[in-house]
Amino acid sequence: MRRIHNKKELISRRKGLRKNLTPAEAFLWTYLKAKKLGGKRFQKQHSIDYYIVDFYCASEKLIIELDGEVHINAAAAEKDFKRDNDLEALGFTVLRFENKMVFENLSSVLREIKDNFKST
Repeated sequence: MRRIHNKKELISRRKGLRKNLTPAEAFLWTYLKAKKLGGKRFQKQHSIDYYIVDFYCASEKLIIELDGEVHINAAAAEKDFKRDNDLEALGFTVLRFENKMVFENLSSVLREIKDNFKST
């Protein structure tokens, strides 16, 4: 069986992304870290296959992606669609939120994440 989590060749890229979270990622991370949301452990900038996801909860096979303005065009939408399909084909659930949603409606973002927990 091939390794799909945290491939060694992505270590430096993941570290760089963890050190330079976007404002929306840093804000949401304060609510996900240290098992603050439903007692679930999330990791930031985790790699699955050759994709680096914003947040990952292994016990739920749940991926959280935050999208800024660079995602608001046809090419990016197509790339995100392929990425989500690839990850879902591996058995993961992918949730996407716009950055502004995290800032403007955090409670609904957290509720949607919790609603996707399979176990309590």
